[in-house]
Order: sequence, then C-alpha cells, then structure tokens
Amino acid sequence: MLVDKRSFQFLTELKQNNNRDWFSAQKKRYQEAHQNAKDVFANIYQNLQHHDEIEKSKMMRIYRDVRFSKDKTPYKPHFANSFSRLGKELRGGYFIRLRPGESIVAGGFWEPNKEDIFRIRKEIEMDASEIRDLLIAPDFVTYFGGKFESFDELKTAPRGFDKNHPDVDLLRKKGFIAVRNFTDKEVLSNNFIEEVDKTYKALRSFFDLFSDILTTNLNGESIL
Repeated sequence: MLVDKRSFQFLTELKQNNNRDWFSAQKKRYQEAHQNAKDVFANIYQNLQHHDEIEKSKMMRIYRDVRFSKDKTPYKPHFANSFSRLGKELRGGYFIRLRPGESIVAGGFWEPNKEDIFRIRKEIEMDASEIRDLLIAPDFVTYFGGKFESFDELKTAPRGFDKNHPDVDLLRKKGFIAVRNFTDKEVLSNNFIEEVDKTYKALRSFFDLFSDILTTNLNGESIL
C-alpha cells in the first residue's frame, strides 16, 4: 500500500480552498483520499503488531473544532492517525501525519497527566543520565535528531524544582515527543511504510526507559 499522489494533491487544494462549498463539491475526491490514508494507516498498524502490542488505532477526523479557535477554517488539510500501546506497563504512543510539506512520524508522551509529568521530572531531578544517554544513542540521533520536541515549555523550572538545576532544559518540558520529518517525495516513495516502521522501532528504547520510570517509584520498585 502506497500513499497516492492524488491524495496529496487533494490536501494541497484543500489548504488553498478551505471552505465548505469547495469541500462539498470535492466530496468524492475526499472519500478516495480518505480511504487511501485509512489503508496506509491499517498497513502501518499491522507492521506495528509484529514488534509491539497496540491497543487502539485511531484515525483523526478531518473536521476541525472551531468553537474556541480564532482560525475558523473548517477542515484540517492532512490525514493523521495515532496508535496506543497496550496495558499499564507499555507506555507511550505512536503518531503519523500526512500533510504536504509537513508530514511527520512521531511518538512519545504528548501532554502527560500531572502524575506522570511529575514522576518524569522527579527522575530528571534525581538522575537524568539515562535520558541523556538515550538522546545521544545512534538510532535516536539518526531518526530524531537527538532531541525531544515538547511543542510547549515552561519559561523556567516547574514549581518545587531548582531553576538552576543542570537539567532544567528537560524539567521545563510539558511533554516528551520524538519527531521525524518526511518530505513529500519520501512519503510518496515505494518504501515509505517500511521507513515508518523503522522509525517506530527506533522509539522502543525511549518507550522502554520511560515505561520503566512511570511504572516504578524513585527506589526502582514497581508501583503496578
């Protein structure tokens, strides 16, 4: 299964004509592009099941919730899907977005709940060496540039943490996401789904480390 270039053409035109009249007139093209993306995501899901346990695969709706947004365009000019890992022991989630010029494959911990983010920060405060080692590991550098993307950070250390802590750059993050960007040429290539799977496999050391953190206390004892 390949990403059809006609799907990308539809998304490109949708971005330029993001209104209900145009979308309604192009409904058949949308349905074909949507099905193509759905098939691609299903293939990716099947590959994931060979090396991880996935509880849920969810394709995002193309319709935007504009009630509380200044941007009133009704549609998202992309197709996206998330894959949730199974059980309390397996933390982290996978994500993919197909968007002309802005396609990404990602994974990690987006907006973790307050208990999880506090536990991660306490681990960083006590000893961030394993997380630092993860960031410079060859696969993490190759696929994700050796960094986390949180997309939202505190201006200083969170309350209760030392603003002069040597790892304050990690403490300030509100989430921990690893992202790989794909060009349109890469998305439309014959080996795109294979590259997505390789990228997801490169997340496992990240997921394993953070799963261990989130399922133990600071003494390393299981809390499950």
